[in-house]
Amino acid sequence: MNQLRRVAVVTGANRGLGFETARQMAQLGYRVLLTSRDGIKGKAAADKLQSEGLEVRCRPLEVTREESRKRLLDYVEHEYGRLDVLINNAGVLLDGQSDQPQKASFFDVDLEAVQQSMETNLYGPYRLVQLVVPLMRRNSYGRIVNLSSTLGQLSEMRGSFPAYRLSKTALNALTRIAAAELKGENILVNACSPGWVRTAMGGPSAPREPAEAVRGVTWLATLQDDGPSGGFFQDRMSIPW
Repeated sequence: MNQLRRVAVVTGANRGLGFETARQMAQLGYRVLLTSRDGIKGKAAADKLQSEGLEVRCRPLEVTREESRKRLLDYVEHEYGRLDVLINNAGVLLDGQSDQPQKASFFDVDLEAVQQSMETNLYGPYRLVQLVVPLMRRNSYGRIVNLSSTLGQLSEMRGSFPAYRLSKTALNALTRIAAAELKGENILVNACSPGWVRTAMGGPSAPREPAEAVRGVTWLATLQDDGPSGGFFQDRMSIPW
């Protein structure tokens, strides 16, 4: 891949889906900036990928803090002078465990969990998109992938996990709005559900491995210029909102 050595930022990438996304993007030839709320864990993750011969750096990022978001973008500007891909992977599930929905009733989850979920799963990505688009516009190129979930689908909305569901439904709306406003600029914005994956969030009962689930993420992150924008996908297939 020539493409002037494109640069990709992956948030929440010290483990799980983010870590595997960073690995697969680096394997495709991207210069990857792996971010983590915990700098020590982020460095360990980057060291692991570097030991595989991949070009990956780490930076601390607390997606809920504006000063942290701005420091990240200042670093990208100084070190690379460009940003081509943003993968908003960082997220929280605060209202129960994914394999025990009976413990996450709408009537039991308090508003604080909803607010914290929105801060991480919606407001953080919202502000990062605002910050990265000016860098993408410089080269008339950008790919933004928002890690969503089928739990946020209005068409299939059920009970349980209200904080998580609301935050992911809102993230889907963000995807549609940003894609509409960027139409014609070759900055493609899409949401991706990785499915139920065997990670710290997904739990040991999940049927999918991260390596399988991430292929749909990297596909959206590397779309050709005529690729879709404003869509919701799983395993490269469009799914209902």
